[in-house]
Amino acid sequence: MITRRDIFVGAGALGAVGVLSSAGFPAQAQGKKTVVLASMGPVTGNWDPTSHTTLGQGNFEKFVFNALTRAPMPDGQPDLLEPALAESWTLIDKNTIEFKLRSGVKFHDGKEFSAEDVKATYDYSSDPKRPAASFCPGKVDVEIVDPLTVRLKTEKYGYPASAWLFISSVLPILSAKDVADPKTLEARPNGTNAFKYVSTNGDQNLIAANDEYFGGRPKIDEVIYAYVPDANTRVLGLLNGQYHIAERLEPEQYASLKDNPKVFTRKGLTTENKYLHFRCNKPPFDDPRIRLAACHSIDRAQIMELMGEAGMASSCYISPVKFGFKDIEGYPDYNPEEAQRLLAEAGFPNGQGLPQLEYITSIGFYPKTKEYGELIAAMLQEQGFNVQLTVLEPAAWEVAIYRKADGQGQGHMCDVGWMTPSPEPDLVLRPNWHSSAALICGVNDPEIDAVLDKERNAANPEERMKILTEETFPTMAKKVPSFSLFSALTFHGAAKNLEGAVYLPYGAIDLSKADLV
Repeated sequence: MITRRDIFVGAGALGAVGVLSSAGFPAQAQGKKTVVLASMGPVTGNWDPTSHTTLGQGNFEKFVFNALTRAPMPDGQPDLLEPALAESWTLIDKNTIEFKLRSGVKFHDGKEFSAEDVKATYDYSSDPKRPAASFCPGKVDVEIVDPLTVRLKTEKYGYPASAWLFISSVLPILSAKDVADPKTLEARPNGTNAFKYVSTNGDQNLIAANDEYFGGRPKIDEVIYAYVPDANTRVLGLLNGQYHIAERLEPEQYASLKDNPKVFTRKGLTTENKYLHFRCNKPPFDDPRIRLAACHSIDRAQIMELMGEAGMASSCYISPVKFGFKDIEGYPDYNPEEAQRLLAEAGFPNGQGLPQLEYITSIGFYPKTKEYGELIAAMLQEQGFNVQLTVLEPAAWEVAIYRKADGQGQGHMCDVGWMTPSPEPDLVLRPNWHSSAALICGVNDPEIDAVLDKERNAANPEERMKILTEETFPTMAKKVPSFSLFSALTFHGAAKNLEGAVYLPYGAIDLSKADLV
């Protein structure tokens, strides 16, 4: 079995070109139309979609699974929802939302899709024991009205059913038969979307066109989803014809490819902000004054100058393409004097007495993380923070950033983005900063919990917007469990003969209507 290490250790980028084609997935076998996608993120090997919140695997799963709705999030319409496995939806009352389901849909194993699968999925995914429960507004009761109608009911749990509207585009619908057998669920992905899972070979996953897809069989016969952590290798493979799509280009790579007649390039604002997460359940960042001092030590204008086209200045905990976005008045600015005042007040004048602080970042996953990580570390050191920067490849970084079973995580600070397939702000807010999850920073602050619960429970979108902008975000900016650095743009390169690919603002790529011409 050829692994990522076999491909890259001891081989230059040119050497990698010949290895992929010999790994068992030929690029154009027997006249098939095969797209090779060079992904920046790995998959975990556990095919239960509720077992993780990782971006690379989530993007892969979008090829295989459908949700009840789709959220294409075009410019100016972030809250647009389109039918997927549900053909229509109606808010029956404050605590009940009804979905009418599409008929004639089959899972890839041949099972007919019906209301029982929706109930099994929502019951399972909203279980607080599942990592994906952090995407859910809370527990929910699912009533099967008939085989093609379900109702989500929230009255028992004290929040409005409308909280599930945007989430309906997020949760991948699982087969009830698979949910009843977790070992089967973990062993292979079994969805209803345009491509079905075939096999895994090292760091490559092969999927094939679903002949019975309700949207029509794709023109692309196969997709090889290959984990390629190094951005230079992704670009070189694109130029050499090894890859048809290269994800997450560096800004300089995008600029150099824009005028290449053989390559299509794309730049777009995403649903993702980049954050400096503090480990709030570990000294010294269990003290909000130390967190604020760190924020006031960072000159974000210098970071934006470094990022160039890859970042957009913003001062909010969600992206501008999310519902509720508004720059926060009084967001922590670069103010060394205030940083020193806070350090002294907390008992660490000029940083004296602070422990060495590990700052974890990645390379090859996001643009310029190492470069601006070095810049942030230098800024913090100027104010007396003793910072050690740890730079990891994506697979190791994915493991390091999350808190473990004991509640602790590696290091003291982490550079992480949070890209989600919906305009729903709670997909970012609750997993990261509500004490029921706080997957990375570990914050447990009753005041933050209260303002997050209040916006979730708002009676209507207008009231919710007001609470978000006037209470939730200002409270978070005061407590800074994490520091939102900027809103992220992403760059793709693709072969010119690949037409019809749709690049969504949350990282997924839709090839259901694409073709190689």
